[in-house]
Amino acid sequence: MAQLLLLPGLAGDSAMWRDQLAALHGHGPLVTDAHTRASTIEAMAATLLAEHPGDLLLCGASMGGMVAMEAARQAPQRVRGLALLGTTARPETPAMQALREAAIVLFEQGRLAEVIEPNVAFAFHPDNANKPALVQAYLDFVLGAGAQQLVAQNRAVIARPDARVHLPRLQCPVLVLCGEADQLTPPECSREIAALAPRSRLVMLAGSGHMLTMEQPQAVNQELLRWLQLLQIQ
Repeated sequence: MAQLLLLPGLAGDSAMWRDQLAALHGHGPLVTDAHTRASTIEAMAATLLAEHPGDLLLCGASMGGMVAMEAARQAPQRVRGLALLGTTARPETPAMQALREAAIVLFEQGRLAEVIEPNVAFAFHPDNANKPALVQAYLDFVLGAGAQQLVAQNRAVIARPDARVHLPRLQCPVLVLCGEADQLTPPECSREIAALAPRSRLVMLAGSGHMLTMEQPQAVNQELLRWLQLLQIQ
């Protein structure tokens, strides 16, 4: 039986998967922290593969999706299914690289909140950006990651590989989920992944931005359970 792994986004941990861990309990999900112990997307994927032998089902959000796609490139025979949430297969753009490098300078100075707090709205649908509990839960795990992790993970994302090259060779079922109001990895990025991956299903979630596991947990859970059911009957 394949192990279901949940791969957090940048500065993320199990908190961003809280509602999924409960809903997917019967499938034995585990949240990996490989992204906290490697310095590149490629090394994160290799670490994950080394620590979890056998067949895998990988569900990755944002940076976690990048790691999941790279793991599928490194071990296509072991990855039996992919769920890619609010992510992109594209390499970093010069504009985003400049923004990340400017943020890294401040992170290295310990000025985390100065960078993160004013930009919270970009992570959410406009209707959710003013929900105190939701925003605080996000801030807690992002700021809690600490400067060292924010620096390392941003550098890893800057140097990420172009996953579009190998997506057409994927043999496993791929669920592609994206919030309709995602400002960080816009819907066009998910549409591109779905167009490239042969056995893909694209779902756009209304009322959600980038943090769809937290913004629309029930809808995300429904789609993940449908994906898992498909994998069981194939």
